Amino acid sequence: MASSFHCLLFCSLVLQIITTTPSLAKAASFRPKALVLPVAKDPSTLQYLTTFSQRTPLVPIKLTVDLGGQYLWVDCEQGYVSSTYKPARCNSAQCSLSNSKACTTECYSSPKPGCNNNTCSLSPDNTVTRTGTSGDLGQDIVSLQSTDGFTPGKVVSVPNLLFTCGSTFLLDGLANGVKGMAGLGRAKIGLPSQFSSAFSFHRKFAICLSSSNSNGIVIFGDGPYSLLPGIDVSKSLIFTPLILNPVSTASGYFQGERSTEYFINVKSIKISDKAVALNTSLLKIDSEGYGGTKISTVNPYTVLETSIYNAVVDAFVKTVAKIPRVKAVAPFGACFDSKNIGRTRVGPAVPAIDLVLQSESVYWRVFGANSMVAVSDDVLCLGFVDGGERARTSIVIGGHQLEDNLLQFDLAASRLGFSSSLLFSRTTCANFNFTSTA
Repeated sequence: MASSFHCLLFCSLVLQIITTTPSLAKAASFRPKALVLPVAKDPSTLQYLTTFSQRTPLVPIKLTVDLGGQYLWVDCEQGYVSSTYKPARCNSAQCSLSNSKACTTECYSSPKPGCNNNTCSLSPDNTVTRTGTSGDLGQDIVSLQSTDGFTPGKVVSVPNLLFTCGSTFLLDGLANGVKGMAGLGRAKIGLPSQFSSAFSFHRKFAICLSSSNSNGIVIFGDGPYSLLPGIDVSKSLIFTPLILNPVSTASGYFQGERSTEYFINVKSIKISDKAVALNTSLLKIDSEGYGGTKISTVNPYTVLETSIYNAVVDAFVKTVAKIPRVKAVAPFGACFDSKNIGRTRVGPAVPAIDLVLQSESVYWRVFGANSMVAVSDDVLCLGFVDGGERARTSIVIGGHQLEDNLLQFDLAASRLGFSSSLLFSRTTCANFNFTSTA
């Protein structure tokens, strides 16, 4: 009965598809199989940014990509003007879908986006600074490009995309010009679920972050995920289950909510095929939601609980004992003279680090391009940072370790597909063909 109820809610909110083609008949018949967003790395904050259009008239909105974020939130206090904005009224189907359990009743100004009485509210949070507040749930039009997996296609629009209004102070700590955060998490009003509902495609998405100044991609929908020179990465993925953390990891949440972030079951860590001695109980999620391994785009580097961090750094240093160490450069703890490190197709010639998953034969291999960070022309550092004792999550796989790896998140099957380094295949995440259209 519960699943039928959720279907009724979800299906009742399947959003009308509009395209920007001049022919209405042609627009009505066009149903994209996937959508694509460009993703660029901001050099000053190391955040990953995307842009799509929202409101009437349409305005380009720059957003920080938050892989595990609950939903889209934008600043409604500064210059949010739109003739198509609609507040989500308390006890409506939209509020039920969002799991809101609060209702705004004390807005004393004239009604406007972010300030409407009888409107359900949620808790938008800046996951970079770990700051949260309350904000109204609303709907408005968004517009972005479709794709066939090879090139961008027609621009399509979703008239009633649900999002939360944040406050201007929530933008503190985000990249210059950013107006909010694009939450790609597991929530029913996360962008992946809303887009798949709007266009009736698979509840999947893929993210491929570029290590260069060129754009990477997020593709909502199934493959192919084609990168120049004609490599379909979807055909060579390794799969592991996504697991649920029973306790929300957001700054603010309602009691009983599960985390919307993406956790995987890392069972051990190996360096140069040798297991690192560590407290494996930290790799499991306990009843309070502590422990485990999650994937994050808001952490620039992988963060390890202190005892795991010390064990990994010690094991790595012993394995590369012949490479001269130099003074550590914050936030890293182990740095080396790069003149003594060779180069390979997959980056600096250092031992591979394996995150061993559901069996010894299934592992995510991290090569030098993802394990090492060039802090200067002469210094390379191991790109892992100390997350402190009693860390909420024991291993947070950060952005640098994700670059030039394609990750597919299958929400329906609760499964992660990952490519490991695309450099082995002589391609990168910057090689999606944005220069031509379907």
